[in-house]
Amino acid sequence: MGLSISVGNLAYFADSPDDAECFCEEMAQINEVLAEEGLPQHREPETLPPMTDRAKLSSYSYSYLHHLRRIYARTIDNPNWIATPTPKDESASDDEVVEDLTYMFNSHLLCHSDSEGFYLPIEFDEVIVDSNKQDRIPGGLLGSSYRLMEELVFIAPKLGIQLENGHLSDAEVVKIEIAIQLEEEDESQEGLWIEKIVWLSLFEATRLSLEYKTAICFA
Repeated sequence: MGLSISVGNLAYFADSPDDAECFCEEMAQINEVLAEEGLPQHREPETLPPMTDRAKLSSYSYSYLHHLRRIYARTIDNPNWIATPTPKDESASDDEVVEDLTYMFNSHLLCHSDSEGFYLPIEFDEVIVDSNKQDRIPGGLLGSSYRLMEELVFIAPKLGIQLENGHLSDAEVVKIEIAIQLEEEDESQEGLWIEKIVWLSLFEATRLSLEYKTAICFA
């Protein structure tokens, strides 16, 4: 079992009525919460053109996500911090800086379930919690694709990833994938390959979410 990140789910469920119905029911409840927050409704596209996801992996261990969260939290805590992998004898999810910043509910990367839930292509600053019925948001926390993209762009330099005005070129994607492969294979060095895998998968999902106005789904 692990985390799977996807976009365009309703369009993908075109031949699966039961899955499509379940998805629409979840969105209907989320839209109730959005209305209560005074925010626009999300209308998930029922059809989409072919979308190109440049990340080779969009599914991995739940623990991988915490490694990237650690990079973000420590960078917020100390902008001059030089990114290093989580020590092998420590757990990224137990990092005190991550815990402290998560409870502030400011970060859309940190404040989200690592196993289910959504990011929507709607602009809102604070992570949304269902304060009324408390069971209408899968995973308990709803994020904005816009805010998630901002946070991913913010930490890209810490991972040695070069963006051009927030855009990721095809050439840079190739460099990231090569770095991931080399760092994963070289056990003599402690590379940031796990963090790069997660960053790239989230960046691509967020890019597609914003371009095609589709929800990012954690499952």
